[in-house]
Amino acid sequence: MAIKVHYEKTARIDAVRTSTVAVIGFGSQGHAHALNLRDSKVKVIIGNHSKTSANGKLALKHGFEVLPVDEAVKKADVVMCLVPDEFLPKVYEEDIAPNLRPGMMLMVAHGFNIHFGFVKPPKDVDVTMIAPKGPGHTVRSEYEKGGGVPCLVAVAQNATGKALQRALAYGAGIGGAKAGIIETTFKDETETDLFGEQTVLCGGLTSLVKSGFETLVEAGYPPEMAYFECMHEVKLIVDLMYQGGMSYMRYSISNTAEYGDYAVGPKVITPAVKKAMKAALKDIQTGKFAKEFRAECAAGKPNMERLRKSEAQHPVEEVGRKLRKMMRWIDAKDIRK
Repeated sequence: MAIKVHYEKTARIDAVRTSTVAVIGFGSQGHAHALNLRDSKVKVIIGNHSKTSANGKLALKHGFEVLPVDEAVKKADVVMCLVPDEFLPKVYEEDIAPNLRPGMMLMVAHGFNIHFGFVKPPKDVDVTMIAPKGPGHTVRSEYEKGGGVPCLVAVAQNATGKALQRALAYGAGIGGAKAGIIETTFKDETETDLFGEQTVLCGGLTSLVKSGFETLVEAGYPPEMAYFECMHEVKLIVDLMYQGGMSYMRYSISNTAEYGDYAVGPKVITPAVKKAMKAALKDIQTGKFAKEFRAECAAGKPNMERLRKSEAQHPVEEVGRKLRKMMRWIDAKDIRK
């Protein structure tokens, strides 16, 4: 089925320029949305739990009116929720839901809580999504260059009859219409996003890197060599695929590497891996993963914190921290406290 993509001709910003937008949260996505909308001549206020928090102070520094979430919702026509998934149900129940009025538009940038029913909006408001396919700093930097980041748009509830038009206007306001805004559904965005994160982009990639590193080290090769081959050079390959797909990557590497790709890759990523991916997808589709994540958060994230600490101490991380200090050109980061 062909997808429908909107650009500036069909995603007109007019519908949001007559509204007051409350951006709830001023983190990675929040700061980018707020700044881009304001530069697009849209009235923006910030809803944040505190003016004295790091993000609250940052919003004030950028010249925004910062209000408690409930007060921001009362003053808004459009409410974009950009707090982390695990916090939104509580924020919604306590501060957003009691202050929604008929005809308002409730927005999210990821369908998780709406799709799985952790947030249940009233029937008299529009419920939409604009999901930029890039991190907040890229949403901002591309806008500043005169462009934008591709976005997904979806409508879960069309109370006013103009929900799609209004969501597209918001997408245009953050720059998405310059790159393209793709129509989808809350179900498709949520389930594909979770699947990609778990099996390829995050979970799959980190597990693959660790297994490769461990295999070389256990065979007696220096950890530094294993790091370069299994971690450092991932970016070089991914950048090539990002530019021109797998064919361009294979065109750009050596014949030896290309043949190894074809001959050995399928022996490592076997049908058993695809079977495991299908099982992961089923857990997403049935809501099992969502319930597990909510339960983990409700318990204070004990398993997540344990794994976070354990993974940070993996030898590939220890070796990497030392080697990255030698590579000043990569702007190395170290989040250890």
